[in-house]
This record gives sequence, structure tokens and C-alpha cells, in this order.
Amino acid sequence: MPSQPSLRPFDIAVALRLVLVPEDRYEPLAIALATSTSAVHRSVARLQHAGICGSGSRTIVDTSLHEFLVYGARYAFPAVHGPERVGLPTAGSHPELASVFGTDEPVRTLVWPMEGGTVRGEALVPLFNGVTKVAARDARLHKMLACVDALRVGNSRQRGSAGEFLQHMITARPQ
Repeated sequence: MPSQPSLRPFDIAVALRLVLVPEDRYEPLAIALATSTSAVHRSVARLQHAGICGSGSRTIVDTSLHEFLVYGARYAFPAVHGPERVGLPTAGSHPELASVFGTDEPVRTLVWPMEGGTVRGEALVPLFNGVTKVAARDARLHKMLACVDALRVGNSRQRGSAGEFLQHMITARPQ
């Protein structure tokens, strides 16, 4: 009897990278995400099975990805917090997301721990191990991953703002 496949946190990064570079081949995708080609291939297969990638392709289904991120990511991949550390800003601490959230309410400083980081704040365990390396190289992917973290840790209003911001990034991608 086959086992039930399920998405993994790394699959979110693969899907977001495919939003930025549609139909990217496996090898460049693996290089961009600092992983192996086989790991990316398995991830795409899981995304296809979940209906986030089109069947037999690496084309992201915008509505499926957005729906999963907004309504499912915080339950499927609950946030794990750690002690104060230096690292890369994420969630509402990301400069562009901080401007989206506004100054109506305080946003705690969250970071992905990283030596040589630029911000000090509460550690948030990243969705996958190589996130700091990937985010440091690709500002657009950093912003999208930070937005996913905002969906995972934010309050209702912040999640709504992050969902709208993410929707814009997903639909504004190059065709």
C-alpha cells in the first residue's frame, strides 16, 4: 500500500522560487535553493501531488499556492521560536513588510539566526536549513519567505495584510 505523501516546509521555498522563475529547470533551481537536484525533484513531485504545481509541470497554480499559504501554512508548519539572536529579519521585521503592517501596533523583531546578521531579535526557526544563505542571495525570495513567516506568526490583521501582499507578489510575477 502506498504511503500518504505530504508537503514539507522546503516545498514552500521551491514553490516561491518557481513563482519568481517559472518552469525553472531542476539544476538551476537546486543551485538557487542551495540543495541537491534530487531534493528539488522530490519537492516538485509533492507540489504536483498537492495541486500546487500543474500535473507534469513546474508551473505554479497561483490560487492553490496562495490558498495553502494563507489558510494552511501556519497549521502545517507551526512557528518555532527561540532565544534572542542576531540574524536576517523575517515576518513583520522585514523592512518591506514592516511598512505594509504600518505603525498602528508594535511588531516584535523576529530573525532567522545567522552569523553576521544585520538585526537582533527573537529567533524564528526557518522553514528549511539553507534559508539564510538563499535569502541573502535573493532579495525577492527573502521577501516572499518573510511574508510566509508573517502568515505563520502574525495576528489576524497582520495575516490579512501579509496575504494581500503575497497575492500581489504571486500574480505580479513575470509571465
